[in-house]
Amino acid sequence: MNKIFFAALICACPLLARAGVKAGFAERDITPELGMEVPGGYGKAFAKKIHDPCKVRACVFDDGQHRVAMVGLDALGEPRALVLEARAKIAERCGIQPDSVLINSSHSHSSGPLVMIQPGDFDQASELVKDLAYNKSSNANPAYIARVRDAIVDAVVAANDARAEGTLSFGVGHEPTVAFNRRIRMKNGLSYSHPGKGNPDNVDFAGPVDPEVGVIGYWSPEGKLLGCVVNFACHGTASGPWVSANWIYYMEKAIQGFYGTDAKVVFLQGACGDVTQVNNLDPHANPDGDAWSQLVGGRVGAEAVKVLVGMSQTRIADVPVAALQKTWQITRRVPAPERVKAALELAPKDPKTAGPDWVWAKETVLLDAMIAKSPKVEVEVQAIQVGPVVCISDPAEYFCQYGLELKKGSGFPMTFPCELANGDVGYVPTLESFGPHGGGYETRLSSYSNLDITAGDQFRDAGLELAHKLKPAPLPEVPMAPPFKGSGWLYGNQPPQLK
Repeated sequence: MNKIFFAALICACPLLARAGVKAGFAERDITPELGMEVPGGYGKAFAKKIHDPCKVRACVFDDGQHRVAMVGLDALGEPRALVLEARAKIAERCGIQPDSVLINSSHSHSSGPLVMIQPGDFDQASELVKDLAYNKSSNANPAYIARVRDAIVDAVVAANDARAEGTLSFGVGHEPTVAFNRRIRMKNGLSYSHPGKGNPDNVDFAGPVDPEVGVIGYWSPEGKLLGCVVNFACHGTASGPWVSANWIYYMEKAIQGFYGTDAKVVFLQGACGDVTQVNNLDPHANPDGDAWSQLVGGRVGAEAVKVLVGMSQTRIADVPVAALQKTWQITRRVPAPERVKAALELAPKDPKTAGPDWVWAKETVLLDAMIAKSPKVEVEVQAIQVGPVVCISDPAEYFCQYGLELKKGSGFPMTFPCELANGDVGYVPTLESFGPHGGGYETRLSSYSNLDITAGDQFRDAGLELAHKLKPAPLPEVPMAPPFKGSGWLYGNQPPQLK
């Protein structure tokens, strides 16, 4: 059953005047311990080195009538159960309602064990399935999940306590040189993910990118940047083989290098399910891991700084804040019986000698067991408004095309698509990618990605439905100069002087 929750109604009563927005920012450390699993693949990998800290970054906006919280995690994704528990604790400790809290993951592939196989997911299954799930797949760590949940709660409560008067500013920059669609249209008419540089069958990109860098700035009465929210769409896969916030670390360094380390940075990942830092059509060699991370993060951060420094004349103190939420269930795609039968024959074999199809056999067996337990998945789409900005969330690695459609149809001056928010259901491609010219890694059935092929359209339509129930505030404009009087600068209206 569909449920729409109205967490806030803008201008619900014309007699209630807002006193101006207050905002607060806070962060907490969630760097995983050495030896913990590092998610992001279909097998096990372990943290052997720490490059930089992983964080919870939180902000709270309060217009005097309503409060909303937005949380950015340095994480691959976040399990739905963690979101529900954190929201309940936040409501208990500081009163921000659960449906007014957005929790978004940066999709850092170099972060801690929050997602993939969850504790107890396959306890009811056969011994084969339990072995494949717990011993041969990437697993979340229950102690780490609890630690991140508590850090989210602490960060939001601290941001709420830090609320102070100030002004807000809003702007969009463009960084078109660091993110590329990883799906390539091939000569055979299909689309492949990462077919490789120099592949003679490469034709063109199979999907778009979104170069916009969306920024919300919050300033003290003295004009100091207290914090900002940045939205950009690119996979967090630019880092080396170590624990890291990925390129988001260097984005933060670029912003704080200009404004100081007291300026907190909350990153909200855009719709980048098919967008990474890899340009498969560029014949040049890729940078190494850390240089690549610096390139992406440094350029996105520099663009955010450019936007922020251009905001001095458009800062305002009074904007509406609101939140809406919709939850429902989507059915999982069911693998064909013959595929399950073949997978059950291949999966028990040694993965070192079974060939590359072993991974997909393992995933098919796990998905078959998952469907037996839960054939449907609860999903949530949320719309958080801060003045002229609407953040529209989805719980997926969402294809970029959908993010562009949200921006086009929201009716807001600025739209921040926020993927991998309030849950993680894996890849959600466009309908076209399942058609005759589709294909690629993201369309494969697995225990991670398996929703009905209409899920992407459902998320988009729900997001636009919520956005249209909100009333956009206009973008503040640079004030006009006073009417011209006199003759201009007296020292400047002089004829040429030759001698």
